[in-house]
Amino acid sequence: MRSDNTISENVASLGPALEWLKNALNERLRVHFGQAESFELQPLNFYAENSWLARFIAEHNPCFEEFTVLMLAIVPQLQPGFFSKIIAEHFPEGGDFPEFGGVKASNHRGILPTGETAQFILAGDNLIQRLEVQRILSGEHWFAQKSILWLEPVREGEPIMSGRLILEPEIVEQLTIGAISKPRFSLDFPAEYIDTEMDWDDLVLHPNTLRQIHEVENWINHNDTLLHDWGMKKKIKPGYRALFYGPPGTGKTLTATLLGKHTGRDVFRIDLSRVVSKYIGETEKNLSRLFDKAENKNWILFFDEADALFGKRTDIRDAHDKYANQEVAYLLQRIENYNGLVILASNKRANIDDAFIRRFQSIIHFPMPRLEERHKIWAQTFPSQIKIAEDIDWQHVAARYELTGAGILNVVHYCSVELLASQSSTLDLKRLEFAIQREFVKEGKII
Repeated sequence: MRSDNTISENVASLGPALEWLKNALNERLRVHFGQAESFELQPLNFYAENSWLARFIAEHNPCFEEFTVLMLAIVPQLQPGFFSKIIAEHFPEGGDFPEFGGVKASNHRGILPTGETAQFILAGDNLIQRLEVQRILSGEHWFAQKSILWLEPVREGEPIMSGRLILEPEIVEQLTIGAISKPRFSLDFPAEYIDTEMDWDDLVLHPNTLRQIHEVENWINHNDTLLHDWGMKKKIKPGYRALFYGPPGTGKTLTATLLGKHTGRDVFRIDLSRVVSKYIGETEKNLSRLFDKAENKNWILFFDEADALFGKRTDIRDAHDKYANQEVAYLLQRIENYNGLVILASNKRANIDDAFIRRFQSIIHFPMPRLEERHKIWAQTFPSQIKIAEDIDWQHVAARYELTGAGILNVVHYCSVELLASQSSTLDLKRLEFAIQREFVKEGKII
């Protein structure tokens, strides 16, 4: 299996890398305890060609010090007793060893390395070199800029470098199993991954709508070339913002999912009920966690029923209005800075604040399907195992009943289950009309 091969390739690199780090730590400890005069790192020439570690080194070209920090951060994920065992060999009687740094966690039984650990191994008592390690762990370094590795914030008044080395969980997965797990729905990530087995041929849209959707697809496929090869990065923002508006059931969610499917992008539908909070500042925090997680992933973020969060701003009458408008302003900023595709879905265009409208590259209307579109949906949606009775004329059915694509699918679903239950394979007009009436009642409509 490919996954087994990937893990084997990663192990082929991680094993020697851990041995390299072990030698580096032993070398520093010998210098510290006066058993050696100088500290010297060995060359990085041990990684397997096809491993993720090899690709990481090829892409980022880390120096020895940067690579050491990376390995320090990954060690607790691989060998919990790595540091304790080595220290015990040089410090058999135990005792306090503040120079090494490191902290204990509530669940992890070993030593978790801190910035001070990296400083000890790479710099010892050399102040200039210790400050260089601090620079590597600063917010300006590419580790932090690319959300790869950073220092955990510490309590006010404590040394900055006493914070733990935090390695992005996705980097951990890539270094170990060679694949990134899709994030699970949680308080920290209020979005769910959505996909579909349907295809463009299954989606019946107005020709104008479909044309605009393909314009969005063109942006996804060619944006990197435009920004980097054609030099437009300094002139236009990297992301894309689209508004889908129209009645429920007209294909907005399915369209977003198909865009992801056909461009190789994961699509996440945002649960706005978990994002919006009545407590001041909480909505911004929820949005921040969401966009931070999505940054540089090429995900499509789909905000369904976006009116709740992206609606019109109010005149300021009290503190609540003031903070509500601040949430909108913050959201505008995050959406404009997001380098992927953001899709907002709303029942009505008028519900969305004008400040957002000006920032959309595409505003796409999903109207109720016309007669010819309803006819096509009816004709192609029923399973091939069902025989359609001669008294059913799809042209007549499409003309008489104004339903959305989702409404028609609900009718098909109901009829199919009823036929299976009655051990019949023929759909007659009476059963079809009963299912349609049932759908109209459910939607609160009158035939």
